[in-house]
Amino acid sequence: MTDPSTTLAVDLRAALVAADFTYDAVAGLLGETAHRALGRNETIPGVRRTADGSALSTLTGLFLLQTPATQTDAERALPGLVDRLCNAGLLEQSVGEVAARMDCRPYSGDDVDLWVVSDLTPGLDGAPTKVGADHVLGISSASTSLAQLTVREEVGRALDLGTGCGVQALHLATHAADVVATDVNRRALWMTRFNAALNGVEVDVRDGSFFEPVAGERFDLIATNPPFVISPATGERLVYRDSGLPGDRVVEDIVRAAPAHLVDGGLCQVLANWSILRGTDWDDRLGSWLTDDCDALVVQREVIDPSEYVEMWLKDEGVHGTVAYPQRYDTWASWFDEQGIEGVGFGWINLRAGGSGRHRLEEWRYDVEQPIGPAIADHFSATRTPVDVDSHLTARPDVMQETQGAPGAEDPSTIVLRQQRGFRRARQVDTVEAALVGASDGDLSVGQILDALARLTDTPADQLRATYLPVVRELVDEGFLTT
Repeated sequence: MTDPSTTLAVDLRAALVAADFTYDAVAGLLGETAHRALGRNETIPGVRRTADGSALSTLTGLFLLQTPATQTDAERALPGLVDRLCNAGLLEQSVGEVAARMDCRPYSGDDVDLWVVSDLTPGLDGAPTKVGADHVLGISSASTSLAQLTVREEVGRALDLGTGCGVQALHLATHAADVVATDVNRRALWMTRFNAALNGVEVDVRDGSFFEPVAGERFDLIATNPPFVISPATGERLVYRDSGLPGDRVVEDIVRAAPAHLVDGGLCQVLANWSILRGTDWDDRLGSWLTDDCDALVVQREVIDPSEYVEMWLKDEGVHGTVAYPQRYDTWASWFDEQGIEGVGFGWINLRAGGSGRHRLEEWRYDVEQPIGPAIADHFSATRTPVDVDSHLTARPDVMQETQGAPGAEDPSTIVLRQQRGFRRARQVDTVEAALVGASDGDLSVGQILDALARLTDTPADQLRATYLPVVRELVDEGFLTT
């Protein structure tokens, strides 16, 4: 028997298509100024652009701007659907007006064009931001970051761990034969099922905490943006951000448990926060979570001051400006101090099952090319490729050389190789490394190039090989040279 919500989602999709309710069409309707304002949670410029009574304007105002529509305009934009959407909880009716109770918005990613239903965006136009414990977050900077991080290779089975409204599951469905999505929030599970039907994809949606619903199962790809907020858990638990576990334990548990749920060569990608403890290097601490049965790439993208972190999440919760704010702030900040947390790291944890157990943990706060997923895939491919004197390597075409030195000096004082794509890493090198990369066009082997440089520098060949062969390995791992 067909689920009534599935039928409703299919019929809603038809209405959205008829209204041309797409990301590009909405952006065009709003214009650049109003579209940017909406990104700041300001709706007034958008309201002024959506008063023509068209179906596109009605849907944009109703769902994105949260402005009520007349009954007539709503029926015109959603023919035969208003009562059904009210019964399902997406809309509500009053005398002559229809208002949104949930968000339904077009979304465009690097590989998909979707519609996503979630709870309404809180805090529009400065309104109080109080949300319920089972609030289901919609499209966010975290969800888009994970979508850009995820490697989009064709795979058999994929898992969206802690799916929320199902954004990652919808992405995964574009390149995975089977997609499983899990969550403990019943409302989130309903929305994921609805969004799957709305977008015409199949997702196996399961109720349960973390890996419990997939016990004994293995996947080619796991993508997760867990509830990673680090707090003393003294306020109401918001399921979309609070795990109920102390500190960053939720992230540690996922990292430790994930390898048992990956096939050989399978990939787990985690967007997360972690505690930076007083007197402890962040990479040493996270490195202790990693096992030798996985290769790993961990990138710290940002470090947030504890006070800034507390302020950010109390505002997210809607506590800022209330009588409870000072006490909650002091309690949270005091707990950080007691735990020895002097900062909160944000970034990416990528695990690939199998390999030689090579772990790279680095801090890279600079701009990267988005989506970064292809560069993640290239990294793991490179780390599994043997590099020796017989390897024939090629300098990546986007690598540029920058030199600095005094005017008229015979040799530069500084040489930097800089990538224009991917991670856009920069590496200071000496003249031998620069010459080696410059000569790497695939024709000569590493040994041949090093021997030629030995003659040019009047250095014993075996000495130069011993010194620079490990450097070549680094240049491959960092993406300056490719095999």
